[in-house]
Amino acid sequence: MNTRKIGALEVSTIGFGCMGLSDFYGQASESEAIETIHYALDNGINFLDTADMYGPFTNEKLVGKAIKDRRDKLILATKFGNVRDTQGNFLGVNGKPEYVKKSCEESLKRLNVDYIDLYYQHRVDKDTPIEETIQAMAELVKEGKVRYIGMSEAAPETIRRAAKIHQITALQTEYSLWTRDPEAELLDTVRELGIGFVAYSPLGRGFLTGRYKRPEDLPENDTRRNHPRFQGDNFYKNLELVDKLKQIAIEKSVTPGQLALAWVLAQGQDIVPIPGTKHIEYLKENIAAVDIKLSAEDLKRIDEVAPVGSTAGQRYADMSTVNR
Repeated sequence: MNTRKIGALEVSTIGFGCMGLSDFYGQASESEAIETIHYALDNGINFLDTADMYGPFTNEKLVGKAIKDRRDKLILATKFGNVRDTQGNFLGVNGKPEYVKKSCEESLKRLNVDYIDLYYQHRVDKDTPIEETIQAMAELVKEGKVRYIGMSEAAPETIRRAAKIHQITALQTEYSLWTRDPEAELLDTVRELGIGFVAYSPLGRGFLTGRYKRPEDLPENDTRRNHPRFQGDNFYKNLELVDKLKQIAIEKSVTPGQLALAWVLAQGQDIVPIPGTKHIEYLKENIAAVDIKLSAEDLKRIDEVAPVGSTAGQRYADMSTVNR
């Protein structure tokens, strides 16, 4: 697999999002999850993404077990800031300096590593000046506990303020054919500042794969059932978009999911998508998408069937913690 640069970091062209192995979309067995992570690492992916809140707290432990004999062969990213208790209840967002440092220490223990390659602020805390949060993260870099600093779901002005305190290596934000919001201002901002872009949910939380035909296809405990885009009329309107993409995918002899991933990859060499899956068969599919070439005509057709704003419904039921 080829590599891409996000800021000063060189990572595989696609990364692997570990969240779904432990939380939100059901759960994989530990052995199956570790096998999936190992397959990713053995097949060219060297960029793993987790967070303290996934599980909560169990995903980092899982990743730590999976990488214990191969730490030096990968780029490890984790996050802090979305606060949950052990029962999984959300308690808000915290960017206070003392919380930043406490969270880092706890993540290091769960991951069983000496340092974190890329440490993200998962969500911006509106009650704590971004300068204070980034300064605390910068101190972690000086201490050798963190190599690079990242942000997630931050607004352009917040990113600019943060970058004045310390170099920001990566911004992680949702980006896909059904979430093209970053094209408005965000991508221009990070490119101006030399910040790489990590695209989470590049398959539209799985919707763009075409595997879901009705809301009931999602497991009972799947949190996507609570997302507006997966509900009622929105679901079926969005399904029409997927059906149009499916036609283009058929003509290119690829899957809809591969077409969606190839589209994200075609948006710039500084963009690295991090699709996740519990199943090796889908992981193989994602890895193969790296080799798909989209022509200018392909991109034009895709843009015509999935233009900016064509998706029905908000990304989250509560959008208050994003784009801060």
